[in-house]
Amino acid sequence: MSGAPSQPPEPNDGDRHLRETLVEAELLEQGKFLQWRRDRVQLPDGREATREYVVHPGAVMVVPILPDGRLVMERQFRYPVGMTMIEFPAGKLDAGEGSLACAKRELLEETGYVGRLWARAGVMHPVIGYATEFIEIWFAQDLTLTERHLDDGEFLDVFAATQDDLEAWMQQGKLTDAKTIVGMMWLRQWRAGAWPLDWQDVPG
Repeated sequence: MSGAPSQPPEPNDGDRHLRETLVEAELLEQGKFLQWRRDRVQLPDGREATREYVVHPGAVMVVPILPDGRLVMERQFRYPVGMTMIEFPAGKLDAGEGSLACAKRELLEETGYVGRLWARAGVMHPVIGYATEFIEIWFAQDLTLTERHLDDGEFLDVFAATQDDLEAWMQQGKLTDAKTIVGMMWLRQWRAGAWPLDWQDVPG
């Protein structure tokens, strides 16, 4: 009796028996930066089905590390869940904006910090069942505190916390933001020497 494969195949390698193909696309609603779409697709067995989903421009998240090892964090009220959340700094990509430029901009605007050393960790897809959103994960070190520039109508607190603090809050259910939990996983692996980062010196 054969068991399950020990490793997943590479993306899009031998997955034709799983793919869904577009038959007809329909735009239901265009918001300020989100779209709501309903597509008709053909399933692998030839039948058709409907897929409703949100089109998102993508975003970045920054794991900012202070000289003493603590992490720059935010507390922000998130209306859809009706809760104030503990998060790493993050924000959506503007049209035509590169992910590093976005990471630098969001860190400065939300926290007032400017990073000199930057490293891209990877990408995550937080809501694959109903949105196209992806979040690129960046790390920043050699931070200098300047003046933050919040967007109009944006309210958040900035504070510093240790890795132990954040892990305790995760275990206690006080930190439930998925992107921040992924950032913590990457931080733990990097500090353990398991997942190296390629640091860039990016002044300004």
